[in-house]
Amino acid sequence: MAAITRLLKPSPLSLLFKQSLSTTTTAIVSDIESHHHHHHIPNFSDPKPCRNFQWVFLGCPGVGKGTYASRLSNLLGVPHIATGDLVREELSSSGPLSRQLTEIVNQGKLVSDEIIFNLLSKRLEAGESKGESGFILDGFPRTIRQAEILDEVAEIDLVVNLKLREDVLVEKCLGRRICSQCGKGFNVASINAKAENGRPGMSMAPLLPPQHCASKLITRADDTEHVVKERLRVYYEKSQPVEDFYKSQGKLMEFDLPGGIPESWPKLLEALNLDDSEVKRSAVA
Repeated sequence: MAAITRLLKPSPLSLLFKQSLSTTTTAIVSDIESHHHHHHIPNFSDPKPCRNFQWVFLGCPGVGKGTYASRLSNLLGVPHIATGDLVREELSSSGPLSRQLTEIVNQGKLVSDEIIFNLLSKRLEAGESKGESGFILDGFPRTIRQAEILDEVAEIDLVVNLKLREDVLVEKCLGRRICSQCGKGFNVASINAKAENGRPGMSMAPLLPPQHCASKLITRADDTEHVVKERLRVYYEKSQPVEDFYKSQGKLMEFDLPGGIPESWPKLLEALNLDDSEVKRSAVA
């Protein structure tokens, strides 16, 4: 657990994280206007902070947490740690958890805290050995208990909650494809959602693979309509306490995705007070 002392604030309470590996609890999200959070947003003209920032990305399954967290990770030079990726890596291994995880994921259920803590702990320790500092967590915490434990061991600076219309979310999830050779993700759905019930219309172009990946696309076993809707139902059920937890701390920034990456990425940077070129200049300064 040496990773905790490097990436997370030093405290005897950090032992809670390790102790939690032997306990089971129950499941992430957040919510508030972005203008309340300017004091949490980094100012890249300031001297370098003593540590890299520690952010959490929340939102429904399939909303695009991984896409935007990964882009910010590259932009800001901090590791992107996605618990979904950790689970998928374990699934593709012959590790002791693989069979148990396969059953859980294919039924659309949430992975237990005990398993998530084990996977996250291993990832933090691996990162520490490579000299990593800071993180953008994606897919964690999913439960109020996870949020409380994380709060004991980490000084989370900002929690970004990505939101998207549910009908668009389902269509987007059903269009997801993965290249069986290189592992990259694509989306074959061409989304054109009409304006209704006061909600604006929304278009998203497909994210098509290059020619060398096109014949190697596979669908994730858990991307069926039944499983996607069950994942959303479970997520909404568990999300409110986590939203309230971070809202009460004033760390929550809610961001409604206006469309696909071309529309959403510049607006997300604007909401975060980030400028692509300014961040890159600061990184080499």
